[in-house]
Amino acid sequence: MSKSALTLCLLILLTSLATGARADHHEEPGAEDMAAMMAKAEKFTKPGENHAFLNKFLGQWNTALQITMPGMETSPEKGTAEFKWLMDGRWMEMHSDGSMMGMPMRMFSLMGYDNNKMSYVVTSVSTFDTAMTRAEGDVDPATGSLILYGTLDEYLTGEHDKMVKVAWRFHSDDKMVMEVHDFPIGEENNKVFEIVYTRKAK
Repeated sequence: MSKSALTLCLLILLTSLATGARADHHEEPGAEDMAAMMAKAEKFTKPGENHAFLNKFLGQWNTALQITMPGMETSPEKGTAEFKWLMDGRWMEMHSDGSMMGMPMRMFSLMGYDNNKMSYVVTSVSTFDTAMTRAEGDVDPATGSLILYGTLDEYLTGEHDKMVKVAWRFHSDDKMVMEVHDFPIGEENNKVFEIVYTRKAK
């Protein structure tokens, strides 16, 4: 047996012995340890003020989607959207119906706050393509806007994982605007489209 093979065998043997020794001396956590673990778990599993922030989205909305990319601007296209709790106080779902560039489009999104990541997370799919997009971010303390960052693939150009910014601006309880910014376009004037949400009259 070569020297390197013998060394490897010894390492495997020592690892096995150490693992066995730890298993033989394993102790069940006591009541105090369990209480501490449960308290720590609650911090990551219980909804809080960050989840309450999502109440801003609740309800039914009229929408107006507009392409804002320089040279490709379009007139606003009307639609509707509804935000409601999927799991009360934790995860919200959004359904929308409208159009983009004259083509019918339905969209579905999941939105929530991840206590462990300490950030808001959003996942979306639509009938416009076969992609599933994801974005993550936080509330800007200076403006109160929800700023998320994510990636998307541009199938017309073959680009993958383009960095984008999604910004939710809250103008009032009855009006909010979602902006999508395409960073590869440039540092400025990179907003490619926006959706204006106006709350439906009750």
